[in-house]
Amino acid sequence: MIVHRLTVDGRDYFLPDPVTELRSKILAAIQAGGGYVNIPPLRGGPGLDILFSPGMPVVWSQIDVGGEHNGAEAAASANGALEDDAFGL
Repeated sequence: MIVHRLTVDGRDYFLPDPVTELRSKILAAIQAGGGYVNIPPLRGGPGLDILFSPGMPVVWSQIDVGGEHNGAEAAASANGALEDDAFGL
């Protein structure tokens, strides 16, 4: 499952897919000189209204939650245990 992380002025908000409409609303608010946009919660609830304005730091990122294991984690799953040298220590 892909979870989107929206970082606004140093605070993180985790959002479910899809985020296309939300991204458009945030961009429109910023282009209009500022405006409130409702940020939906990851799981149920009313969400949170954030006032977006030009110059406000906004960062989007995606996180794969519960996805495929990689590297040392995959080897540990196959072997049943994670060895110390798997971390390169």
